[in-house]
Amino acid sequence: MNPASGGPCQGIRNSANALQELGILNEVVCCDSPEDTWIKKDPFPVHAVGVGKLGYAYAPGFYPWLLENIPRFDAVIVHGLWQWPVQATIQAFKKLKTNSPPATRHPRLFIMPHGMLDPWFQHDKTRRFKAIRNSIYWRLFERHAVNSADALLFTCEEELRLARTTFRGYQPKKVINIGYGIAEPPAFESQMQAAFQARCPDLGNNRYLLFLGRIHPKKGVDLLIRAYAEDLKTEKLKTYPFHLVIAGPGWDTGYGKQMRALIDSANGEILSDNRKLKTENLPRIHAVGMLQGGSKWGALYCCDAFILPSHQENFGIAVVEALACNKPVLISNKVNIWREIAEDGAGLVEEDTQNGTARLIYRFITDELKLSEDRFRACYRDHFQIHGAAANLANALKTLEV
Repeated sequence: MNPASGGPCQGIRNSANALQELGILNEVVCCDSPEDTWIKKDPFPVHAVGVGKLGYAYAPGFYPWLLENIPRFDAVIVHGLWQWPVQATIQAFKKLKTNSPPATRHPRLFIMPHGMLDPWFQHDKTRRFKAIRNSIYWRLFERHAVNSADALLFTCEEELRLARTTFRGYQPKKVINIGYGIAEPPAFESQMQAAFQARCPDLGNNRYLLFLGRIHPKKGVDLLIRAYAEDLKTEKLKTYPFHLVIAGPGWDTGYGKQMRALIDSANGEILSDNRKLKTENLPRIHAVGMLQGGSKWGALYCCDAFILPSHQENFGIAVVEALACNKPVLISNKVNIWREIAEDGAGLVEEDTQNGTARLIYRFITDELKLSEDRFRACYRDHFQIHGAAANLANALKTLEV
């Protein structure tokens, strides 16, 4: 449940609060330390049974907790695949059913893959070893887990469609597109902008494009840096008004350090190519750590557009947060909600390549996306509000009740 780990834990927080309004109570069991600060901040019970280890999220206390507590619930949802909590849950259900009288009512079991059945994970060249490992693991274990659950839950139609194409033997009992969403963002306040400016003081009052997410190869950060620097060399954009802010956790990883070096190099090229311009007016790239609370909302509300050239994005919570703040989004066609955004005219979509990313920026700067008041927020309201997704999930739970 570490907020720095990405979208699923935030999605759990969003849905748990919305489900409670519908009379459905949630508890979470996770492979975190009971001492972690984020464990105590949620309004619903979070049971941290110990840090998952061995690269497999193996926590010895997880399985015993399930055996003792599963009978208390009407439904169990496993979030994600490929790690110990999935198999622990399958084994716990099997043991409970074996040891129970024939007429015993058991909770329904759902698995929510969160994009982890996307074919990108098997086809990307940088993941060859992991792809082989997953293929073996699928045949031995994960296929049984997927096919034995009462239903698989998907966040969007594109995720559901792609999941069918990845592995042989994929035969789930039922698949349900419940959708996904976020709660209404807090209304803009001036202290949000001040909080963001405190985290990125070199930006000043300049206009900017915003990337907000993990600094990870999957997100296409390297494409974004190179594409931005490439666009600045275009003759038509010599008076380019936008800086680029790249914010998120992960700068201390090997990839993150490479991206910092790439940013320094790109900023150096920008400076050398534009010596006649005043330094304070010169567009540049800013690297910022993880933004939360007021600083995050300040970054979203004050940007000109949100950009995410991801190679694989199951949903993209930050994309939807930008829409909810009435900002256009510039995304690759590997962000699974790209169709809804394109159909609503709420953003621009291109391939997840350097050229595609450069086109995204160029098209936005040259005003190909005609901005109209409230169109972006309307896309959020029509497709991605949390209450609609929570109602869909509630209906799915009731549909499969015994």
